[in-house]
Amino acid sequence: MLKLSRWLWVAGLAALLVGCAHSPQQLNVKPSVTMPLNQVARQQPVVVTVQDSRSSPVLGTRGGLYPETSNLTINPQAIGHVRQQVEQALGKLGFQVVPQGTPNANSLVVSLAELSYVSPKEAVYVTQADIGAAFAAEARSANQRYNGRYSASAQHRFGYPPNQATNTRLATEVMSDALSRIFKDPEIIRILQQ
Repeated sequence: MLKLSRWLWVAGLAALLVGCAHSPQQLNVKPSVTMPLNQVARQQPVVVTVQDSRSSPVLGTRGGLYPETSNLTINPQAIGHVRQQVEQALGKLGFQVVPQGTPNANSLVVSLAELSYVSPKEAVYVTQADIGAAFAAEARSANQRYNGRYSASAQHRFGYPPNQATNTRLATEVMSDALSRIFKDPEIIRILQQ
């Protein structure tokens, strides 16, 4: 009986430690422009560049006893998806997206400047996550330039450690909110209309 109780204690401790260690997650985010867009342009040509300008590909960690092994990153194809969304939004606004080097074209450069996932450091598993995203945009015409920064954030609480699908959904929502704010800025539209 004593051996059985020791074995159960060891098994319980091992299960607890395994539960405290989280594996890394690569989030397959697909942010979108979530606001209705009305046509305001007359097919003015716009060259689009989308890039990831973050200093690190790691958003944060999932916490746990070994946070250094539970990094969160995004799928490398996410930036291509952001580009598609930017091009579609410009099309709905009435602009014509053209290739790099097109003469007399205005330009829009969109950079993923920040993407963060912060969970409490002292917790054994994630009970809260503060997720933030920021895009920087630069609109240029022949004689004007405008720079803007568009941020969004959300705080979520959990009764259990969030899985990859939940983290993907939450990061996508915050990124979509920040991305949509670019197209709410009348100065971006005004510069591109010239």
